[in-house]
Amino acid sequence: MAEQKQEQAAGGGTIRIQYYRSTIAASNKHKQIVSSLGLRKLNQIVERPDTASMRGFVKKVPHLLRIVE
Repeated sequence: MAEQKQEQAAGGGTIRIQYYRSTIAASNKHKQIVSSLGLRKLNQIVERPDTASMRGFVKKVPHLLRIVE
């Protein structure tokens, strides 16, 4: 557990991303973004590294994903 805290402090931490709206009527590109983050079910939450690229993914589809804390 102490190792995990040290990794988060050194690596910039993690963000929790929630998939809260369906991709049924979304474009294929939006569906690819959601699946590339490892999200498969509604209301699923995943932890990813807190990097600019991950925040960019969420920013591309804010109507489907949100960052929770």
